[in-house]
Amino acid sequence: MTRSRRAVLRSSAGALSLGVLAGCLSEPDDEGGDADEGYAAFFTLADWTEQLVGDEMTIENPVETGEMGHGWEPPVDLQREITESAFFVYLDSPEFAWAQDVAADLESEDVELIDALEAVEGQLIPMDRETDEDREPVEEYDGDPTAVEVAEFELYDQRTGEEVAYWHDDHWHGGVPDVPLDGQLAIEGVFEDAEGRVLPLGEDEPFALEAKVPDGADADAIEIESQGDHVEFHGLEEGRTMVVFELVADGEVVWDTSADNASVAVVEGDDEESTEFADPHVWVDPVLAQEMVETIAAELGEIDPDNADTYEENAADYTDRMDDVHQQFEEVAENATRDVAVLAGHQSFGYLEERYDFEIRTPVGVSPDAVESSEDVSELITVVEEQDIDTILYDPFETPDPETDVPQMVEVLLDETDATEAAPVTPAEGTTEEWNEQGYGWVEQLEEVTVPSLAKALGAE
Repeated sequence: MTRSRRAVLRSSAGALSLGVLAGCLSEPDDEGGDADEGYAAFFTLADWTEQLVGDEMTIENPVETGEMGHGWEPPVDLQREITESAFFVYLDSPEFAWAQDVAADLESEDVELIDALEAVEGQLIPMDRETDEDREPVEEYDGDPTAVEVAEFELYDQRTGEEVAYWHDDHWHGGVPDVPLDGQLAIEGVFEDAEGRVLPLGEDEPFALEAKVPDGADADAIEIESQGDHVEFHGLEEGRTMVVFELVADGEVVWDTSADNASVAVVEGDDEESTEFADPHVWVDPVLAQEMVETIAAELGEIDPDNADTYEENAADYTDRMDDVHQQFEEVAENATRDVAVLAGHQSFGYLEERYDFEIRTPVGVSPDAVESSEDVSELITVVEEQDIDTILYDPFETPDPETDVPQMVEVLLDETDATEAAPVTPAEGTTEEWNEQGYGWVEQLEEVTVPSLAKALGAE
């Protein structure tokens, strides 16, 4: 699996602004960043790092209370602030593309990068995303090509035929693989319109796929050639740049991905591995989380060797607490009277399912932006009825007010089934005002919220 930043680095419009502004706004200090301050990409990483550094440093989490780090858009001045710190803890995953982009730009600054995924890269779970196996375009498109409404757009690596990225609403999931230096990468595009028709692409077809380097990005790294149904990227010099994919009809751009510019890296050599989607919620697994914490502690020791022993000792103490969480999940699994629970939200707990051998059914997949269909709702109602489920799980972050509301899907399931109550669970990706007041970190969120609710849903009380 190719999970390196070079292979899957992407950029959102906001992150592109960060990169462009970085050269104008911030120059590295001669003495480097603030040795007493570090940044972490979202709540979990910040909480873990705070547990390790104790009073030695201050850790900043840029994601606001009530927000999740997954799919978050950073303010334009964030990179400048991070540049003034000693290190940046993040996940080198395309699902946290903004952090990948910041990390890539920080490589030229005097800021150390800590990728918490490094130790568990080979243990990530492929993202469970259904794709339409029939990619054949309609034989004859009878609509007005210039008025087409694009509903879905996917990218495929022509070398392997595997999907490497897909467009959702206004942003990417996945990314473009590396382009070999002095070589080429061919990328195929599949567009589906609002009526579910796959658009015919080609030089003699109504539509063509094109791509370009946007203004402000490095135009010297790659050369782009459109072949109608695919584009070819030719690697001219090592580096990274941005590209916009375009749907063209009658010589006119009728749709493009300028809302979220894709990142393309040109690298020496080519291992011909294609990018795979992976579930980013790895931090929920208490066992893998321990490995991630140990990775952060080791990196901190390299950055600050005078306190390396402290970080190692704190990591040992904290991973003991994480192991207690693991034991609690094991106890739930052992005492469960059913092996299926229903979560009225997106799937954040795939690693718990894998680890503890139970199933959490959801109406949508991993993406927090996915919208359930009537078929999804109907299937979930059937699961509740067939499994005689009385407690519906939900994520407080998928409500307008995490303190008081439940998702509408919960109300639907309670109205349409014999289920009688709802219980919150959290992947500990963010925090609320109430949890802050109670002093809840990663451990407490799982112990006080997720474990008891999951026990109730699985009949393990």
